[in-house]
Amino acid sequence: MTTHPRTRLRIVDAFAERPFTGNPAGVVLLDAFPDDTWLQHVATEVNHAETAFAHPLPAGGDADWALRWFTPATEVDLCGHATLATAHVLHTTGAAAGPVRFATRAGVLVATAHDNGDLTLDFPTAPLTPAELPAGAVEALGAQPLSAHDTGPHLGDLLVELPDEKTVRALTPDHRALAQHSERGVIATALAEDPSRGYDFVSRGFFPGVGIDEDPVTGSAHTALAPFWTERLGRTDLTGLQASPRSGLVRTDLRGDRTLLTGRAVTVIEGDLLA
Repeated sequence: MTTHPRTRLRIVDAFAERPFTGNPAGVVLLDAFPDDTWLQHVATEVNHAETAFAHPLPAGGDADWALRWFTPATEVDLCGHATLATAHVLHTTGAAAGPVRFATRAGVLVATAHDNGDLTLDFPTAPLTPAELPAGAVEALGAQPLSAHDTGPHLGDLLVELPDEKTVRALTPDHRALAQHSERGVIATALAEDPSRGYDFVSRGFFPGVGIDEDPVTGSAHTALAPFWTERLGRTDLTGLQASPRSGLVRTDLRGDRTLLTGRAVTVIEGDLLA
């Protein structure tokens, strides 16, 4: 067995105010990326929705760190919660200060830490295109959507609006059947029943196509949810509740072709990778 002494693995709950809520992500900081097989093995072993791998880049370039994300099954093009988790680790360990620029498959993404503990991600806004529901999608989801939208190449999801918050919370989809109807997964959303509870809309994310039946809190999905609900509510600053069993809030600020995603994170586990 080849060992990598002091390669640290951290498990971070992202879009979370306290441990055991939000979306857990593995974070591994490296000197350089090893081969893809090792990265995938680690992500499969960690077995969270995403494991992020990052290494520093030479000074003077367009980005400060290279960043990649792997589910237990495959590498993905864009991930919000694992980016938030990585930024949290960089700032809490002193590995970075100020805004951090990540070089990723989705271009350069910027994460900014605030004095109050918030972290803000600058992500590309997902282009929304009205879509026809594929045959069998309603049965697989278990609900009749009011509308459906394609979310573009970086996400590859189908965004569906449901009649109300209760319907979103009650979904019990057929994950195997759902995997046949989008490249990555399905984002189900509805208007908040009571905005006084602190959120404007609810969502849930099902991504069986990349090995995740239900994602606890999907930052990247909010790059599609932000323009969708901004158009309907007439405000650019919104708060979404992802109504998974773990639950989490994502604050969004739509700025044209960029969407700002704000939340918090907490490290819950830290240890050494030995293999």
